[in-house]
Amino acid sequence: MRVNKKYSCLPAEEKGIHIINIRAIEDIGYDQHESTLLNSLSKNPDADCKYGLYFRDGKRKVDYILVYHYKKSSAGKALARRAQHNDASVRSTRQDQPLPGKGVQLEMGESEPHMDYHEDDKRFRREEYEGNLVEAGLELERDEDTKIHGIGFVKIHAPWNVLCREAEFLKLKMPTKKMYQINQTHGLLKKINSVIQKITEPIQPKVAEHKPQTVKRLSYPFSREKQHLFDLSDKDSFFDSKTRSTIVYEILKRTTCTKAKYSMGITSLLANGVYSAAYPLHDGDYEGENVEPNDRKLLCEEWASYGVFYKYQPIDLVRKYFGEKIGLYFAWLGVYTQMLIPASIVGIIVFLYGCATVDENIPSMEMCDQRNNITMCPLCDKTCSYWKMSSACATARASHLFDNPATVFFSVFMALWAATFMEHWKRKQMRLNYRWDLTGFEEEEDHPRAEYEAKVLEKSLRKEHKHKETDKEKLTWKDRFPAYLTNFVSIIFMVGLTFAIVFGVIIYRISTAAALAISSTPSGRSSVRVTVTATAVIINLVVIIILDEVYGCIARWLTQIEVPKTDKNFEERLIFKAFLLKFVNAYTPIFYVAFFKGRFVGRPGDYVYIFHSFRMEECAPGGCLMELCIQLSIIMLGKQLIQNNLFEIGIPKMKKFIRYLKLKRRRSLDHEEHMKKKQRYEVDYNLEPFAGLTPEYMEMIIQFGFVTLFVASFPLAPLFALLNNIIEIRLDAKKFVTELRRPVAVRAKDIGIWYNILRGIGKLAVIINAFVISFTSDFIPRLVYLYMYSENGTMHGFVNHTLSSFNVSDFQAGTAPNDPLDLGYEVQICRYKDYREPPWSENKYDISKDFWAVLAARLAFVIVFQNLVMFMSEFVDWIIPDIPKDISQQIHKEKVLMVEVFMREEQGKLQMLETWRDKDKKKGENCNNHSPRLSRSRSGSLSSCHSYPLDV
Repeated sequence: MRVNKKYSCLPAEEKGIHIINIRAIEDIGYDQHESTLLNSLSKNPDADCKYGLYFRDGKRKVDYILVYHYKKSSAGKALARRAQHNDASVRSTRQDQPLPGKGVQLEMGESEPHMDYHEDDKRFRREEYEGNLVEAGLELERDEDTKIHGIGFVKIHAPWNVLCREAEFLKLKMPTKKMYQINQTHGLLKKINSVIQKITEPIQPKVAEHKPQTVKRLSYPFSREKQHLFDLSDKDSFFDSKTRSTIVYEILKRTTCTKAKYSMGITSLLANGVYSAAYPLHDGDYEGENVEPNDRKLLCEEWASYGVFYKYQPIDLVRKYFGEKIGLYFAWLGVYTQMLIPASIVGIIVFLYGCATVDENIPSMEMCDQRNNITMCPLCDKTCSYWKMSSACATARASHLFDNPATVFFSVFMALWAATFMEHWKRKQMRLNYRWDLTGFEEEEDHPRAEYEAKVLEKSLRKEHKHKETDKEKLTWKDRFPAYLTNFVSIIFMVGLTFAIVFGVIIYRISTAAALAISSTPSGRSSVRVTVTATAVIINLVVIIILDEVYGCIARWLTQIEVPKTDKNFEERLIFKAFLLKFVNAYTPIFYVAFFKGRFVGRPGDYVYIFHSFRMEECAPGGCLMELCIQLSIIMLGKQLIQNNLFEIGIPKMKKFIRYLKLKRRRSLDHEEHMKKKQRYEVDYNLEPFAGLTPEYMEMIIQFGFVTLFVASFPLAPLFALLNNIIEIRLDAKKFVTELRRPVAVRAKDIGIWYNILRGIGKLAVIINAFVISFTSDFIPRLVYLYMYSENGTMHGFVNHTLSSFNVSDFQAGTAPNDPLDLGYEVQICRYKDYREPPWSENKYDISKDFWAVLAARLAFVIVFQNLVMFMSEFVDWIIPDIPKDISQQIHKEKVLMVEVFMREEQGKLQMLETWRDKDKKKGENCNNHSPRLSRSRSGSLSSCHSYPLDV
């Protein structure tokens, strides 16, 4: 492998170090293939390189880190410890060794530790890969003598020429020297904006990037031929750390390693264990005394702190540090949280309206009036007795808090809110695209994934074995058919499993209700419904949380066996499967209560049974809406509290503690080594690797479903979502800044497939809320009674109208109550909630005309509500432009200015050429005027005449 001067260390005299005998290094067990340097006691090289942020020369910045495992012989380790103990005056530095092919070559077989075949293979692949990185222009430096024993680090630096080359390949837009004025508002709008800025000044983060800008630099895709357009006065800061790491990562993905017939980049090498990790470095420490100011520390203070929960997020600084994709996630989360504020206010008003009118609600007053003396039919066979409707007074009053005319208005409001939120986000996204120079950016096809390349290689090797000519192979649907079949069967099975668990909970509710009904105490019998509902919901919550984690792992496995070609395809397929499974898991119990519970009960004397012994559940006299509210609130709040917050805080802390214990067990016992400050790349290696944004988006999308899908039954859902998100933003920020390795910055101009999922949920919410209002609540039956059956135009008599009568002599044998005198008198007629003919009618217990009238009204309401709200949503979508007017003007202005810049450049070139021609012409005339002198020294004069333009 060729030797490159870029990778040699500084001379020993400059670094204040001494070269010691290579044989001595071999004797104490250091790695034999590299040269080793020792510190002099007069200088701390770690401080010169800012503890790992720079190479040992203190000048070249570390842009990326590769981590690998290596083995040393046990004898070498023992000798090293003995030598270290005997000679305390000689302290070893961290070895910043030149890469393979450089430095002192040792003789083969001299105390070389025994390595198995796999370790040798990995080492050979690393040597070839790192050599290819050298040829690609990167500068590397190795460090194997770290506090983490058995772990080696390769530090990568991209020099200026490589950065320029790759920036041109990636078409990175960079700021030019040209600056222009951003259009400012005038008149009344300007005054309003200034007032708003003064009011919101205390909640603005103290970050330079967040201040309103009046001028902006014109951006243009970087080109080496047009470097004069860009401000290159400070080359060290022209490409920031985020851009540098992105460029290096592109080179790492593109560079191949062909050992053992493999052609792979860094993703394949990581998958095969050749390297154990690859990551860019954080900018420095975020806490502690004498910490140099850096973006990470600033983010920790102004963003990743619970003390600044009331402030806006410094989105531009987040984008500068983590890249556009993560910046867009936090920007979307911020917009969503801001939009929840008006929804929460309206939800609180609706709830307070229910509280204020509960004493004026005639149906609940009739149910609570004991003078009505309405005797209800038993809730279960034999063990349950007759009961008074007034015993359900508390449930009826509580139902009015959520089942009132205001909830219909709130459902319409939330449908329009969802449409407005989507439009507001599109406009915000366009503003960010303009501010972040992403206008005109198109995502190019990514490099193939490691698993895809391995499958293609396997397929091509099979064809070579069969002596077939192989073109460039690719995986077809036939290759993926077994995976597709496995996906289909697995998803159907898991959806069926979710339904089975919900069915099991239903059986639990029925059997528990029957068991509690036998209770001898009146209080136990009166609290049956509340006890059964609460325990069943808690069981549902626990099952949902467990299955969420299981389904997430299964969705990833199903996506892996499909072998998608690129990371983008992998992410989209994973999102689809995970969302489908988690959506079914989270909402199936709620769908059951909303649309199925109490629908297939039958009637007294002819009930519907499960397994010939369990009667189907009935809704409470006030309807199922109250139970739906309880179900929704407990699942939503429990999921947010346990899964989103406790898991996000507890699991990373526990993993970090386990890693700390492992490292402590492996760490050297030497006190001096223990007290050394760790290098930056060692500290970052101990952090949790970044696993993508899918889990973060998923929990917010599921929450968005809770807020919109069943909002008619729980108006306080936006308020609880708002409170959760205020914590969630700072929790995620703290995790990204302090708990995770720095992710590779990825350019993106939108949130991808998540936007389509949000739109789908918004459309589905309109339909579901229409059905909840019409079929789950009593809103439509009340309207029908008020306008068709009420004698005096009031709701008096509504409860009696919704109840049918049953003659107790018509009970089937063995189903009548064991204690018919439990209420103290003999019951002849009991009531049940349904629209059926009375027992004295000719067609007794048949469905009455009132049922069909109410059903027709319910269906009509669904159609009218759905079409009206859909039309209003589309109208909001149409009336609000996707691109703000000022942004479209600024984009147009940028194009015009860029054309002007290039026109001036062309004019300057033409003027310069004309100047050269004129001067050349004058020079020629001068040469002709001095022709005698020209004959004497013809060649010299001619050369001087024609050399002038070249000199210029």
